[in-house]
Amino acid sequence: MKKTLTITGILFVLGLGVGAYFYNRLYMPNVEINGSDKAFVYISSNANFEEVVDSLKPYLGSVSSFKQVAELKKYPKLIKSGKYEIKNNWSNVELVNFLRLGNQSEVKLVFNYANSIEDMAGKVSKQISADSLEILEYVYNADFLKTNSFTKESVPAIFIPNTYNVYWNTSAETFVNRMLKEYRKFWTKKRIDRAKQIKLTPMEVSILASIVQKETAKKSERKVIAGLYMNRLNNNWRMESCPTVLYAIEKESNFTIKRNRLLYEDLQMVTPYNTYKNSGLPPGPISIPEIDAIDAVLHYEKNSYFYMNASVDNPGYNVFSKSLRQHNINAKKYQAWLNKQNIKK
Repeated sequence: MKKTLTITGILFVLGLGVGAYFYNRLYMPNVEINGSDKAFVYISSNANFEEVVDSLKPYLGSVSSFKQVAELKKYPKLIKSGKYEIKNNWSNVELVNFLRLGNQSEVKLVFNYANSIEDMAGKVSKQISADSLEILEYVYNADFLKTNSFTKESVPAIFIPNTYNVYWNTSAETFVNRMLKEYRKFWTKKRIDRAKQIKLTPMEVSILASIVQKETAKKSERKVIAGLYMNRLNNNWRMESCPTVLYAIEKESNFTIKRNRLLYEDLQMVTPYNTYKNSGLPPGPISIPEIDAIDAVLHYEKNSYFYMNASVDNPGYNVFSKSLRQHNINAKKYQAWLNKQNIKK
């Protein structure tokens, strides 16, 4: 009898020990974040369990206990990609349950003015999991273009620079379709009606805005420049915009060449973007303009300017003229300044 009681006591103590062991594995704090009460963990699409564990390792007191609880709760078969905000002192149960539910955090996706879709895709791919090449492949896909009535030249217009709340695991397809939705939302009846008033389509407004954006970084000048180009268009003058030719040169090199100065032979270039040779607007935007540039075109300043040059006396700004005579004086001054700076191309 005494022996039986002893064995029972030992088993009881062992049971308590095993129970305490598993309780600790399940419910005791195991997330250790140094110097903060939270951290972000990124789980990529198609990540396997070991890859998830590698992402969590810097924040786990005991990797083995996390693995044990994760296996117990069948998490390896329920992995969801995304950006996750985990909290200091979480237990394994709290962490696994949180990851299983897929409670990922939103990302504030921000992109401003971009020189091209390629430039924009590069900026975006640094903020979400979609690769820049995947974005380009989807946006230039023939079916996507045809279904949505765009061309390779006009499709940059769908990207409206702004801040968007998205999930980190957003795919290229999801991102581009979201931008298409935002583009349609941006072009309200009020903006469309205003475009009609100035005798432009929304696409033409975007194209002209992209040129205005390239001409100046100064918001105070945008309505002035938009007015200048509207004067040229309304009087059937060629636009003669240097940025359109520069864009053609850069585009031809797949944006590997960056030019600062146009030469006379550049103006002879045979391309639909050469507004020195072709009348009207080019076939598509030459940049991804900011909202301010688009609205500057919609509400352009009515003026009498037909010419412009970069200012020598006020760097970053332009000088405007009404006559060719004054323009030639300004142009000669600017050419002399370029030569003095030894800017050949």
